[in-house]
Amino acid sequence: MLGGKLELPKSLSSLLAGRRQTADSLIGLDISSSAIKMVEIGRQGKNLLLERYVIEPLPKDAMNEGNINDIEAVADALRRARARLGSHCSRVAMALPTTMAIYKKILVPAGQDKTDLEFQVESEASQYIPFPLDEVNLDFQVLGPAPTHADDLEILICASRKEKVEERLAIGEMAGFTTAIMDVEAFAMLTAFEQLQMQLPDQGFNQTFALFDIGATKIHCSVIRNGQQLYYREQAFGGTQLTREIQRRYGMTHEEAEKGKRSMLLPEGYESELLQPFVDSLSQEIQRALQFFYTTVSVSQYLRVDYILLAGGSSMLLGLDDAVALRTQISTMIANPFTTMTQAPGIPIKDLLLDAPALLVACGLALRKFD
Repeated sequence: MLGGKLELPKSLSSLLAGRRQTADSLIGLDISSSAIKMVEIGRQGKNLLLERYVIEPLPKDAMNEGNINDIEAVADALRRARARLGSHCSRVAMALPTTMAIYKKILVPAGQDKTDLEFQVESEASQYIPFPLDEVNLDFQVLGPAPTHADDLEILICASRKEKVEERLAIGEMAGFTTAIMDVEAFAMLTAFEQLQMQLPDQGFNQTFALFDIGATKIHCSVIRNGQQLYYREQAFGGTQLTREIQRRYGMTHEEAEKGKRSMLLPEGYESELLQPFVDSLSQEIQRALQFFYTTVSVSQYLRVDYILLAGGSSMLLGLDDAVALRTQISTMIANPFTTMTQAPGIPIKDLLLDAPALLVACGLALRKFD
């Protein structure tokens, strides 16, 4: 992946050539390594309204490192999720794993018409994309005048292999959906992050945040300041490791171990023998990710992280937020993008509090409806 600061693209709408969004309803659809997550958001007066959401577990090994191993199994899970969601909407916004996208800011001369600009962007993009352009879906967003070059425009380009886009399109179609937007997970998290900022003093202005999305197999670390992603890193560590330890120790199936981990209904000794050592290891991984940031980016910009936000399915492990705060000496909180929204009457608040941190990408995708 190409590095550099990533500014949130307000209307980088799609890696799907010719498919653009309308004002119709839209479902945010996140296909993660362990579950299908769907969110639908509307408005109630001036407030955003969480209308409905669902999390549908995926069969073990249906996904691997963002790659689809069993397209039929994933499509079946998506059909079940759609039925449980109970929405009449058939349009979805999906996202590619960040590692499957190439994105970079470039500068091009200002004052060009649309045709010349597109030609210029393709010419520049070919220097950074290690594949023939006819093998990728390419999109770009004009961010505005370049801060240091008055005669240039700053443009964010984003590309992905067509085959990775098309297999997700196929899954959506198999479940009866039309994919209106193909985003990138890093962009979707930044969109949802705007809801988190609203909960903080001064809405997070001039403060630096480390957002850790802790999934089944990976930790995704994004460092964000004033709407820009300063740093992104993935580490191979996730909740599946604890699930496997539970399976081995208690002779459970994968599904039984996941259910027990979530409900905390496991044999005596689980907390001290398995959970606490895993939480300690996870907090060490988070500290290590911050150390990478401090030695690669922060040292040149004199930035320190002001807040740590924990998201993802494993962020709700008992005691994790306290362990991270103690180890890093940084204020740590669980990310809930729905705190500023109204909830529909049928949504159990207790369940939402448990599920919200795992819905960050799906929430960000659902919010694309209001671009």
